[in-house]
Amino acid sequence: MKGPGAQGQVEAAVAVEELEHQTHCAHTSDADPDPDARVVRGALTIDGRRDTDQGQDHRRGKGDTRHRDGAGHGESGHESRKVDRRSGRVHGRSHLPRPAGFVVALLTLAALVPACVPPDTPPRLDTRLPAAVFEIVQPDTVRTERIAPGVLYRYLWSPLGPWAVHLVESALDQRCDVVLDVLQAEPRETGGEGRELVTSMVERVGPAVLAAVNADFFTPEGRTVGAEVVDGRVTAARARPALAWKPGEPPWIGVPSVQGAWIDVGWPISIEGGDGQTQAVGGFPELLDQGERVGDLEVRERVAFAASRQPRTAVAYAPERGLLWLVVVDGRQPPHSNGMTLPELASLFEALGATEALNLDGGGSSVMVLGGRAINSPSDADGERAVVNALAIRRDQAACEAAK
Repeated sequence: MKGPGAQGQVEAAVAVEELEHQTHCAHTSDADPDPDARVVRGALTIDGRRDTDQGQDHRRGKGDTRHRDGAGHGESGHESRKVDRRSGRVHGRSHLPRPAGFVVALLTLAALVPACVPPDTPPRLDTRLPAAVFEIVQPDTVRTERIAPGVLYRYLWSPLGPWAVHLVESALDQRCDVVLDVLQAEPRETGGEGRELVTSMVERVGPAVLAAVNADFFTPEGRTVGAEVVDGRVTAARARPALAWKPGEPPWIGVPSVQGAWIDVGWPISIEGGDGQTQAVGGFPELLDQGERVGDLEVRERVAFAASRQPRTAVAYAPERGLLWLVVVDGRQPPHSNGMTLPELASLFEALGATEALNLDGGGSSVMVLGGRAINSPSDADGERAVVNALAIRRDQAACEAAK
């Protein structure tokens, strides 16, 4: 089968090729969906390698009551830019004798370096997809790009759905300079109501935003449906599923507890005074909790919403590995992509290794923004839809000091 812009067939699963330092990302609605990408073809071993290759507990508030209320891309038509793999740094060893005083001074200097400062050579995220993802999604097309240290973007296309999956993976626990932000529509920043495009929100914040997706469901007037905390200020306190985060703490996904003047999102926050640090957005439903699916994912109660294939936006987290994922699945656009059911979305996160996951607003609202522009294909005829808030991954060096 051939997807949009495909010019050849892939008869075997494809391995991931690492792409670095690209000036822009692929846009699935373009005539040529992979202007700077190379699709690598070849048989895969169980761990996703080509056979030609050579060689902290999850935080949840104690005692709270939780309510579960393009296929087959071959080589592109133009000449693809080949991006060579860069080797890591090679550090030479000196055999010259060092004075004892020099060694003491060096050790003293090392002790003074803050532990949470991003390393010069940060841990590299594995560009290979887990074998379970290939088994579940069966992608014909896989593209991977590093968009920042500790942050990857992946695009998968499978004829099975068909599915077009956009995925941002972040080593959030390993990078104190990579933070989560809740962006509000401009009319809401001063306490009003209203909506705004996610691309416009990102433009106002600036290039420090590495990636952003639409977040919570909203009313026609432009009010968020679930809980919301922006820069430590509680703007909506509701007992609906939510994601919360603050410097020095792992992400928390669960149902907030609202009691009197406090909201608990894994840690208590004063509704009036806030805490100056927490970011939180709502969603529905919670998909995974400690590795288990939450009920039937609303399939019986909300068949059209949960059991039909729709455009989806979601967030997931793996506490043991410190990885967080933002995912957008295009939908309502055959033969490009039909979307996923909530059980299919949960299966994708399970295959990635996530144990905590939350569904966000989907349908025509689903959008992923990288480099200041939407890189997926929103389903509305007019393109990207204005929404009330967004969940962003942002680079912030000052957060390293806050994390201490």
